Amino acid sequence: MKHSNPETLPRANGYSHVVEVSGGRTIYISGQIAFDRAGKLVGEGDFAAQARQVFENLEFALAAANAGLDDVVKITIFMTDLGHLATLREVRDRYFTKAPPASSLVQVSELVHPALLVEIEAIAVAT
Repeated sequence: MKHSNPETLPRANGYSHVVEVSGGRTIYISGQIAFDRAGKLVGEGDFAAQARQVFENLEFALAAANAGLDDVVKITIFMTDLGHLATLREVRDRYFTKAPPASSLVQVSELVHPALLVEIEAIAVAT
């Protein structure tokens, strides 16, 4: 896997503009939300708590496919309030400790449950 940020593009802040992959298994992870394994909302009204639960759920989903966060090549983040962007970046950087994946960020008016503040889907490539 090769991560790059061409000089001809704007500086990337916590993501890679380009992730090149050769071979491996492609794994698609549905949008993960801040529900724990019992289906209970974690962190009502607390963006950081919800973001941490979302990344934990991503790790659990990837582990089920014998993969991890280092195998993620692309994430799409859905947020109801971009005012939490700094917090999202802080939490994300605790989970993506190596070269960050390609990333898209979308502000939405609401997620599947009205108390949810963030949802993240992922694509990974693992051996």
